[in-house]
Amino acid sequence: MFLTKAGISLLKVNLGIKRDERILIFTDIQKDSGEVTVGGETTDLKRNSFEKQKIKEFCYILQDLARSLAKEVLFYEYPETGMHGVEPPEGLWRKAFGDKAIDEIKKEGLLDKIIKKEVLPEALSIIEKVIKKHSKKAVNAVVALSKYSTSHTYFRDLLTRICKARYASMPLFDISMLEGPMNVDWKALEKRTRRIAKAFKGSEAVTITTPNGTEISFSIKGRPVYEDHGILTKPGSFGNLPAGEVFLAPLEGTAEGRLVIEWAPTRPLSSPLTFVVEKGFVKDIIGDEPLKEELLNRFKENPLNANIAELGIGTNDRAKRPDNILESEKILGTIHIALGDNSSFGGNVRTPFHQDFVFFRPTVLIKKAGAEEFLLREGVLQIEKER
Repeated sequence: MFLTKAGISLLKVNLGIKRDERILIFTDIQKDSGEVTVGGETTDLKRNSFEKQKIKEFCYILQDLARSLAKEVLFYEYPETGMHGVEPPEGLWRKAFGDKAIDEIKKEGLLDKIIKKEVLPEALSIIEKVIKKHSKKAVNAVVALSKYSTSHTYFRDLLTRICKARYASMPLFDISMLEGPMNVDWKALEKRTRRIAKAFKGSEAVTITTPNGTEISFSIKGRPVYEDHGILTKPGSFGNLPAGEVFLAPLEGTAEGRLVIEWAPTRPLSSPLTFVVEKGFVKDIIGDEPLKEELLNRFKENPLNANIAELGIGTNDRAKRPDNILESEKILGTIHIALGDNSSFGGNVRTPFHQDFVFFRPTVLIKKAGAEEFLLREGVLQIEKER
């Protein structure tokens, strides 16, 4: 009964599903053993059998509910990709965009290239034209319940930007979130998120400090500011569920300072790591923790993986858990900074890697022409205090 109520809220309130629409629900099939790619989290990142069963059960409930609300409901499962930001397999592209579009892209020899994120701008333009031509065959709404995030993919970007599909991204989701950050006052969350986003408009730079030693500055001049408030009813809307953040891409090459990390995406670190940031990239990592070597290996694989990609501000007052990045990056009074890809939200770096890290009790100073404003002081939201 509880899952049914939560599912109805997701489909009706968050996505606004209509009778004449087609909805796609997908998840990934997780391995029972083997190494996880980021953070030394072999056991922590793995959903246990009970949780995996609950997610599958929730997928079935969503399908049944969606059939009573929408014209057509599509479901797809695929083997886990092993890393956030990796493009999903061909089968999911076919479900989302239709066979005609994918056959045409494949005929041009471009499907493998875009899935591998090796597509050049001229080729991407061809793909966009094909997708646009067949956009009426694309789905209208997506519930992405895969463990590994599809947010920073061409797949998601083409669906929302070209086809104007609404997209709820729910990586690392677990059922307890339905009673926590999903059980929020959505109108109040939307209002708070919009107010924080407005504070960034026209800003030129940001400086961030934390009590544990983080101190970093970067330019955000000219960068668009995005709101993730969970109301995904407008064409082309995209966001996480649970929702609750304002985010943007720092200007490449401008970040300078140090980031002190105490949490990996789903676990506390055994000891802190310090990221030394120069000219927009993590140049070195100081400390002794398994995450260090894994990240350094990622940087060796592709130097763009070390890019300071994102600044996010948490806005959800029902989010509490620090041990799941999907929820922890939404905690009101926190910020998160990501490495790697930022191409899907106003940046210029394309790489099949995107990893967020959450910072607690931050002080955030926003700099505008001739003025400065504190957004947060040691985790306390200042604009909400003042207005």
